[in-house]
Amino acid sequence: MSTRNLLVELFVEELPPKALNKLGEAFSGVLAESLKATGLLADGSAVTTFASPRRLAAHITNVAARAADKQVEQKLMPATVGLDASGNATPALLKKLQALGENESAVARLRKENDGKADILFLDATQSGANLQEGLQKALDDTLAKLPIPKVMTYQINDGWQSVNFVRPAHGLVALHGDEIIPVSTLGLTASNTTQGHRFEAKNPLVTLSSADTYAQQLAEEGAVIASFAERRAEIVKQLDTAAAKQNLKPIEDDALLDEVTALVERPNVLLGQFEEEFLAVPQECLILTMKANQKYFPLLDASGKLTNKFLIVSNINPADASKVIGGNERVVRPRLADAKFFFDQDRKKTLDSRLPGLAKVVYHNKLGSQGERNERVVAIASVIAQQIGGDGFVAKVAQAARLSKVDLLTDMVGEFPELQGIMGRYYAQHEGLADDVAYAIEDHYRPRFAGDDLPRSQVGVVVALADKLETLVGLFSIGEKPTGDKDPFALRRQALGILRMLMETDLPLAFDKLIAQTLSVFNGNADVAEAIQAFCFDRLAVNLRDQGASALEVDAVLSLSPNRLAEVPRRLAAVQAFSNLPEAPALAAANKRVSNILKKVEGVVTAEVNASLLQEPAEKALHQALANTKPKADQLFETGDYAASLQALAALKAPVDTFFEDVMVNAEDPALKANRLGLLATLHQAMNRVADLSKLAS
Repeated sequence: MSTRNLLVELFVEELPPKALNKLGEAFSGVLAESLKATGLLADGSAVTTFASPRRLAAHITNVAARAADKQVEQKLMPATVGLDASGNATPALLKKLQALGENESAVARLRKENDGKADILFLDATQSGANLQEGLQKALDDTLAKLPIPKVMTYQINDGWQSVNFVRPAHGLVALHGDEIIPVSTLGLTASNTTQGHRFEAKNPLVTLSSADTYAQQLAEEGAVIASFAERRAEIVKQLDTAAAKQNLKPIEDDALLDEVTALVERPNVLLGQFEEEFLAVPQECLILTMKANQKYFPLLDASGKLTNKFLIVSNINPADASKVIGGNERVVRPRLADAKFFFDQDRKKTLDSRLPGLAKVVYHNKLGSQGERNERVVAIASVIAQQIGGDGFVAKVAQAARLSKVDLLTDMVGEFPELQGIMGRYYAQHEGLADDVAYAIEDHYRPRFAGDDLPRSQVGVVVALADKLETLVGLFSIGEKPTGDKDPFALRRQALGILRMLMETDLPLAFDKLIAQTLSVFNGNADVAEAIQAFCFDRLAVNLRDQGASALEVDAVLSLSPNRLAEVPRRLAAVQAFSNLPEAPALAAANKRVSNILKKVEGVVTAEVNASLLQEPAEKALHQALANTKPKADQLFETGDYAASLQALAALKAPVDTFFEDVMVNAEDPALKANRLGLLATLHQAMNRVADLSKLAS
């Protein structure tokens, strides 16, 4: 079938910038998917997405004017229902054929086919392929219905009577198949070959498209619009880097800001602005945040990463004299910076300690009290943890950092910019002359905030962060606020991962179950809650380890022992992975599983002790001797933390273990003999499962 390229554009009022890229991808994706389902796309059709503040468009190659006809098989009804005793059509069959657009003459074309229960009547027919107008109309309707619109608007169309719903009012529709207009319609609009360019920069208000393939070029040349989101973004990056390089500076990196600015302009023009240097006395995080969040500017940093008094503006216009645009932006940003300076100066007039009573007036959770009560719990938990790590001086610093960790929530700066919580606490602590590790702990106790985030910079910060996250996790679990399915309103999965990462990566001498128990005592919780929290955390850890490339069997082998020192988990996992590559591993894992199953069936406790005088069979004597030779070495390596070598030492047990199970009857009639053989297996089980439960490796 002959094909041509298709262009569909919906011209609208300014779209929500944070949603634009998703809307553009969805518009082109659903449109192409629907056309493909109708049979109008040839193999190898390529889809190009266009999305600008005022348009959503898609260019699709190799689109047919009509889909190919296809043979269809229509299942009708059982033959006993459709045909009478003489083989003539019954009224039920005729009615069914009529509904399918056929008449009585189609009876002769019916065929019978047995489905295993009865003869069924089938009608084979040729279904005409849809033409492009029909297929595109359906695709357009499907696309608008499936767009991920953040908030729908209702507005009147041009006839003044009807109302339609869409993300923003639409004012134009283009549908070109090659150079032919396809007369589809939507939102009160009928397709044409005319669109609009840039509001201020276009050569002509209207752009008449020659064909589907000239869309991007004509919009760029006649309409002063870069229609492609990706191309526009790349152009902004290029201009930002060029403008910054002229000042020997670099623009701040922020993909979210870059995406938002790309969605605000149709033809970017980067300009340089600046503000008074006196504002640089304010913490740079405050200035950067206000410039990015409120003005969409790109602050410029020097080579050391320090903020300068210069910033870049991404303008949507390109006047011959840009001084008024620059001046207007500089005039607008000054009050923002002045506000930040005012907040900073006012906040420093009160000490952090003097603000502490105010936390009692801030509600944390109706079942867990105020932020003041929560603060007291965090201090208590942090102090208990600190006592396990350092001396009185360390404990005092931890307690001070924990006590002041939430006070900056009451400051004017954090009230205006909540994103600065912790950061401002650190600045105010440094202003008061507090020790650096206390000040940085106030900032760092929120870390890690997300996957891949840095951990706190000091042990003081790690302890306060652990206490804060443990208080949140245990407190909410104790009142039944557990994550369910995909719902996690208090981000407890993230809190759990933060705890796990700190315990694994800092190698602090802290037992996980003891931490949970100590935290739970602050809430007067019970053992059931502790078990639920431990299971929840290990489940998150298992998911995280599998995401890093470990197999489910390897992870299960390590975590099934519920190791208390989580810092050992990566080493144990690496040891299990190395062991899994040994040729002896499958047989030893299978044997270990067999031993586990035997011991589970025994009533009472089996002691890992062997009476050598009761050993009779050569195979059990050989296994006992092999254990005597291997176990001390493996145990010694285990105690020194060389888990990989400890497991590899067990490879020598493969042959004697195999022979034992081939030649020895464990369940001997003599009770003493049976107990001795079970003791031998218990010794083997103990030797093999110190690093991980190797039976879990047996698939």
